Amino acid sequence: MKARRVKGIDAGGTLGDNAERIVAVRLDEVCAFTPTVFDVAEVEALHDMRIAAKRLRYVLEVTGELFGPYAREAGKRTKELQDLLGEIHDCDVLVPRVEVVVEELRVADIRAVVEGGEPAYGDDYRGLELLIVRTLARREQLFKDFLAFWTELEREGFRARLEYAISERIALDQEVAA
Repeated sequence: MKARRVKGIDAGGTLGDNAERIVAVRLDEVCAFTPTVFDVAEVEALHDMRIAAKRLRYVLEVTGELFGPYAREAGKRTKELQDLLGEIHDCDVLVPRVEVVVEELRVADIRAVVEGGEPAYGDDYRGLELLIVRTLARREQLFKDFLAFWTELEREGFRARLEYAISERIALDQEVAA
Protein backbone atom coordinates (compact mmCIF):
# COMPACT_ATOMS: atom_id res chain seq x y z
CA MET A 1 0.00 0.00 0.00
CA LYS A 2 1.39 3.32 -1.05
CA ALA A 3 1.23 6.13 1.51
CA ARG A 4 -1.04 9.03 0.71
CA ARG A 5 0.65 12.26 -0.16
CA VAL A 6 0.47 14.88 2.57
CA LYS A 7 -0.51 18.18 1.03
CA GLY A 8 0.29 21.58 2.47
CA ILE A 9 3.63 20.77 4.07
CA ASP A 10 5.50 24.05 4.43
CA ALA A 11 9.26 23.86 4.83
CA GLY A 12 9.16 27.31 6.40
CA GLY A 13 6.22 26.47 8.65
CA THR A 14 6.20 25.21 12.21
CA LEU A 15 6.78 21.62 13.19
CA GLY A 16 3.36 21.59 14.84
CA ASP A 17 1.52 22.72 11.72
CA ASN A 18 3.30 20.23 9.50
CA ALA A 19 3.00 17.37 12.01
CA GLU A 20 -0.73 18.09 12.34
CA ARG A 21 -1.17 17.62 8.60
CA ILE A 22 0.85 14.41 8.57
CA VAL A 23 -0.98 12.85 11.52
CA ALA A 24 -4.35 13.79 10.04
CA VAL A 25 -3.54 12.08 6.75
CA ARG A 26 -2.11 8.97 8.44
CA LEU A 27 -5.15 8.72 10.73
CA ASP A 28 -7.45 9.01 7.75
CA GLU A 29 -5.48 6.22 6.01
CA VAL A 30 -6.08 3.86 8.93
CA CYS A 31 -9.76 4.68 9.26
CA ALA A 32 -10.39 4.49 5.52
CA PHE A 33 -10.25 0.69 5.63
CA THR A 34 -13.52 0.45 7.53
CA PRO A 35 -15.91 -1.21 6.92
CA THR A 36 -13.97 -3.33 4.38
CA VAL A 37 -11.78 -4.89 7.08
CA PHE A 38 -14.84 -6.21 8.91
CA ASP A 39 -15.00 -8.93 6.26
CA VAL A 40 -12.86 -11.84 7.43
CA ALA A 41 -11.90 -12.63 3.83
CA GLU A 42 -10.41 -9.17 3.15
CA VAL A 43 -6.85 -10.35 3.72
CA GLU A 44 -5.21 -7.61 1.64
CA ALA A 45 -7.23 -4.82 3.27
CA LEU A 46 -6.28 -6.08 6.73
CA HIS A 47 -2.61 -6.12 5.73
CA ASP A 48 -2.86 -2.64 4.22
CA MET A 49 -4.52 -1.37 7.40
CA ARG A 50 -1.57 -2.76 9.34
CA ILE A 51 0.84 -0.82 7.12
CA ALA A 52 -1.25 2.34 7.58
CA ALA A 53 -1.29 1.79 11.36
CA LYS A 54 2.48 1.44 11.33
CA ARG A 55 2.84 4.80 9.58
CA LEU A 56 0.49 6.48 12.04
CA ARG A 57 2.27 4.93 15.00
CA TYR A 58 5.68 6.09 13.84
CA VAL A 59 4.59 9.67 13.21
CA LEU A 60 2.94 9.74 16.64
CA GLU A 61 6.10 8.40 18.26
CA VAL A 62 8.10 11.24 16.72
CA THR A 63 5.59 14.08 17.12
CA GLY A 64 3.29 12.93 19.94
CA GLU A 65 4.81 15.34 22.45
CA LEU A 66 3.43 18.22 20.40
CA PHE A 67 -0.14 17.03 20.83
CA GLY A 68 -0.39 16.18 24.50
CA PRO A 69 -1.22 13.06 26.49
CA TYR A 70 -3.90 11.64 24.22
CA ALA A 71 -1.55 11.55 21.24
CA ARG A 72 0.87 9.44 23.27
CA GLU A 73 -2.02 7.15 24.25
CA ALA A 74 -3.16 6.99 20.62
CA GLY A 75 0.36 5.92 19.66
CA LYS A 76 0.18 3.03 22.13
CA ARG A 77 -3.28 2.03 20.91
CA THR A 78 -2.06 2.19 17.31
CA LYS A 79 0.83 -0.12 18.19
CA GLU A 80 -1.67 -2.59 19.69
CA LEU A 81 -3.70 -2.42 16.46
CA GLN A 82 -0.58 -2.90 14.34
CA ASP A 83 0.54 -5.89 16.43
CA LEU A 84 -2.87 -7.56 16.25
CA LEU A 85 -3.10 -7.06 12.49
CA GLY A 86 0.47 -8.36 12.18
CA GLU A 87 -0.47 -11.60 13.93
CA ILE A 88 -3.43 -12.02 11.58
CA HIS A 89 -1.13 -11.42 8.62
CA ASP A 90 1.32 -14.04 9.91
CA CYS A 91 -1.52 -16.60 9.81
CA ASP A 92 -2.54 -15.45 6.34
CA VAL A 93 1.02 -16.00 5.11
CA LEU A 94 1.69 -19.30 6.91
CA VAL A 95 -1.34 -21.31 5.75
CA PRO A 96 -0.69 -21.06 1.99
CA ARG A 97 2.98 -21.87 2.52
CA VAL A 98 2.14 -25.03 4.46
CA GLU A 99 -0.45 -25.98 1.86
CA VAL A 100 2.29 -25.78 -0.80
CA VAL A 101 4.46 -28.14 1.26
CA VAL A 102 1.55 -30.58 1.66
CA GLU A 103 0.99 -30.54 -2.10
CA GLU A 104 4.71 -31.13 -2.76
CA LEU A 105 4.69 -34.13 -0.40
CA ARG A 106 1.54 -35.47 -2.03
CA VAL A 107 3.12 -35.21 -5.49
CA ALA A 108 6.23 -37.01 -4.23
CA ASP A 109 4.08 -39.78 -2.76
CA ILE A 110 2.08 -40.14 -5.97
CA ARG A 111 5.33 -40.38 -7.93
CA ALA A 112 6.64 -43.05 -5.52
CA VAL A 113 3.47 -45.16 -5.86
CA VAL A 114 3.44 -44.81 -9.66
CA GLU A 115 7.03 -46.07 -9.70
CA GLY A 116 6.03 -49.13 -7.64
CA GLY A 117 7.09 -47.92 -4.23
CA GLU A 118 5.34 -46.85 -1.07
CA PRO A 119 4.35 -43.32 -0.05
CA ALA A 120 7.13 -41.84 2.08
CA TYR A 121 5.36 -38.81 3.51
CA GLY A 122 1.91 -40.06 4.47
CA ASP A 123 2.50 -39.55 8.19
CA ASP A 124 3.70 -35.98 7.61
CA TYR A 125 0.36 -34.92 6.17
CA ARG A 126 -1.42 -35.24 9.49
CA GLY A 127 1.00 -32.96 11.30
CA LEU A 128 0.89 -30.35 8.57
CA GLU A 129 -2.90 -30.51 8.34
CA LEU A 130 -3.09 -29.98 12.10
CA LEU A 131 -0.77 -26.99 11.76
CA ILE A 132 -3.12 -25.55 9.12
CA VAL A 133 -6.18 -26.20 11.32
CA ARG A 134 -4.58 -24.63 14.39
CA THR A 135 -3.36 -21.64 12.40
CA LEU A 136 -6.81 -21.09 10.86
CA ALA A 137 -8.39 -21.36 14.31
CA ARG A 138 -5.88 -18.86 15.68
CA ARG A 139 -6.59 -16.51 12.81
CA GLU A 140 -10.31 -16.76 13.47
CA GLN A 141 -9.77 -15.86 17.13
CA LEU A 142 -7.40 -13.03 16.23
CA PHE A 143 -9.96 -11.64 13.81
CA LYS A 144 -12.59 -11.68 16.57
CA ASP A 145 -10.06 -9.92 18.81
CA PHE A 146 -9.48 -7.34 16.08
CA LEU A 147 -13.21 -6.65 15.72
CA ALA A 148 -13.52 -6.24 19.49
CA PHE A 149 -10.45 -4.00 19.64
CA TRP A 150 -11.66 -1.80 16.78
CA THR A 151 -15.08 -1.54 18.44
CA GLU A 152 -13.33 -0.50 21.65
CA LEU A 153 -11.35 2.16 19.77
CA GLU A 154 -14.56 3.50 18.28
CA ARG A 155 -16.27 3.57 21.68
CA GLU A 156 -13.28 5.44 23.11
CA GLY A 157 -13.64 7.99 20.33
CA PHE A 158 -10.13 7.21 19.10
CA ARG A 159 -10.39 9.10 15.83
CA ALA A 160 -12.27 12.12 17.18
CA ARG A 161 -10.01 12.42 20.22
CA LEU A 162 -6.86 12.24 18.14
CA GLU A 163 -8.22 14.76 15.64
CA TYR A 164 -9.00 17.07 18.54
CA ALA A 165 -5.56 16.55 20.09
CA ILE A 166 -3.75 17.47 16.89
CA SER A 167 -5.94 20.50 16.25
CA GLU A 168 -5.64 21.79 19.82
CA ARG A 169 -2.01 20.91 20.25
CA ILE A 170 0.19 22.14 23.03
CA ALA A 171 1.35 25.67 22.37
CA LEU A 172 4.90 24.48 21.89
CA ASP A 173 5.46 26.97 19.11
CA GLN A 174 4.79 29.81 21.55
CA GLU A 175 6.89 28.20 24.28
CA VAL A 176 9.86 27.83 21.95
CA ALA A 177 9.48 31.46 20.81
CA ALA A 178 9.42 32.75 24.39
